[in-house]
Amino acid sequence: MSDFSIRTALASDSHLIVSLLRELADYEKLLDRFSLTEQHVKRDMMGAACHCDLAFAGNQAAGLVSWYWTYKSFGAHRGLFIEDLYVHPQFRAQGLGKALLAYLARKARDAGGFMEWQVLDWNTPSIAFYKSLGAVPVEQWLNYRLEGESLERLAS
Repeated sequence: MSDFSIRTALASDSHLIVSLLRELADYEKLLDRFSLTEQHVKRDMMGAACHCDLAFAGNQAAGLVSWYWTYKSFGAHRGLFIEDLYVHPQFRAQGLGKALLAYLARKARDAGGFMEWQVLDWNTPSIAFYKSLGAVPVEQWLNYRLEGESLERLAS
């Protein structure tokens, strides 16, 4: 395992965040949906809408995680939802993904909560990694989204 450091992202890191998330979008075959800019990062990812933490190997950006707090009213506890977890290919299989998740697990534990995230159904390496940590899929719940014309119709 290499020595990595993890820290909260700063507004001055916005170019790194855009670059790393563009790589993730490419890997996930979602580059056609990618529209994140440095301005969006500065507006949203410094704690306003979500949080972003960066991992470094020396001075080189090696990965990131973006996340936000959720709340489960029935169980009366906070959750930490991981929106993005990305490790640059040259740093994979060195413990960085696990280190990023452990970093967030401490935040979730300290809040008395849990962690959740989504994974694309075809991403078998990530699914195997998550299972190796003891993570399990959330059964019986489906994700739904309202956007575009449908959102506009409902909002009108």
